[in-house]
Amino acid sequence: MSATHVLAIDQGTTSTRAIVFDRHLQIVGMAQREFPQHFPTPGWVEHDPEEIWRTVVATSRAAIRKAGLDAAAVAAIGIANQRETVLVWDRRTGKPIHRAIVWQDRRTAAACAALRDAGHEAEVSARTGLLLDPYFSATKLNWLLNHVKGARKRAERGELCFGTIDSFLIWRLTGGKVHATDATNASRTSLFNIHEGRWDDHLLDLFNVPRAMLPEVKDCAADYGLTGKAAFGRAIPILGVAGDQQAAAVGQACFAPGMVKSTYGTGCFALLNTGTRAVPSNNRLITTIACQIDGKRTYALEGSIFIAGAAVQWLRDGLKLIRRAADTAALAKKSDASQAVYLVPAFVGLGAPHWDADARGAIFGLTRGTTAAELARAALESVCYQTRDLIDAMRRDWPEAEPPVVRVDGGMVASDWTMQFLADILDAPVDRPRVLETTALGAAYLAGYRAGLYAAPAEFALRWKRGRRFLPKMSSARRAEKLAGWRVAVARTLTREPSAQ
Repeated sequence: MSATHVLAIDQGTTSTRAIVFDRHLQIVGMAQREFPQHFPTPGWVEHDPEEIWRTVVATSRAAIRKAGLDAAAVAAIGIANQRETVLVWDRRTGKPIHRAIVWQDRRTAAACAALRDAGHEAEVSARTGLLLDPYFSATKLNWLLNHVKGARKRAERGELCFGTIDSFLIWRLTGGKVHATDATNASRTSLFNIHEGRWDDHLLDLFNVPRAMLPEVKDCAADYGLTGKAAFGRAIPILGVAGDQQAAAVGQACFAPGMVKSTYGTGCFALLNTGTRAVPSNNRLITTIACQIDGKRTYALEGSIFIAGAAVQWLRDGLKLIRRAADTAALAKKSDASQAVYLVPAFVGLGAPHWDADARGAIFGLTRGTTAAELARAALESVCYQTRDLIDAMRRDWPEAEPPVVRVDGGMVASDWTMQFLADILDAPVDRPRVLETTALGAAYLAGYRAGLYAAPAEFALRWKRGRRFLPKMSSARRAEKLAGWRVAVARTLTREPSAQ
């Protein structure tokens, strides 16, 4: 059996998905498994790395089996992963020294504030494109080194490895032979100079991180080693790695400057391709590496929303208002449009463009007539309002971005109701692709490109297919009214004045 398939591992925040693509980038096998979220104290979010590892192995094997294949048919593995989530593990045994601290975790808010107050944010931003916020990896790593007994001394002796989820999976899959990451994941740590493409000694000193812990940084399409035979019965090369949002941008074929994609998963992340120029933001977006292929770095402006699909999950698991996530759109359709109910989903603070780590969720406009239908509508609308905030900031930072056509993906985009409201509130076309699994598609493409199965990016872009385009229908007056209400709700939720941010 010739090896003409690619296995994409999409390791997300709440679940792991494995998908097998054929030589035409068609899905032939898929498996998914959720894993527990751990909340030790308010504002803290953790994952058990062993639980993640088990879901990766189980879903990968299941996807290959469902495709009717064996491991001999898999030419390469591509990995997309939740970004910024921090792990530290023993270099000898591969065992984590603590649960992973998730990107949503806010425990280092005070440490970030202290660094800001000391005047370090401008320099950090100039080198990394990032802001000082608990979202990014460096302060979480510093917390682990300071709070796990003996960790800092062990790290300084070279006994411990640091990595984001991709690095941990590469280490485990290769039996500890490869400690590596790609440029997109490295760019999210606050330790990587995105202009020079290297770990930055000044930042390592600022965040007090030993260099000996760090992985090697590679292109997104590169040789990341061979899996051990224990995982799949034979060695398979790992040839593609990217952070999940950058992988989605690849899957959406957003290779040209000015293209915008927005992914709706646990959170929402919008990326605007700015080409070979790292555009600094004056509107509290971040500048990041969008992709690095054949040694060439492409940059993006990114806006990060911490809570998108997680708001729907809260309605389901927290309030028990719905049984399935898909029920929200049906409820929203039945809601009373005259009720101006706004949910500001700041459960773990507000991301771009506010970056208020201390803000917490709030609901405004409740009346005795408010029902589950209005709350469902408010949850879905909140995601669209936040996206509008991001797109507005992008337009101000990079005027060439107007008017954008936004390519969307992620679990929430299956809802026609939500996508129509998104187009209405953006006042811009929204394109939903035929293949919704764009994160996995991007990881598969990177690995398959490196393996010689898939064409160059320009040709891949020509094959991208739109499933449906949503055009704005809302009147300008109605849009302005709804946006005004949203902005009042956000202003009431912020814990500091916008001018101080």
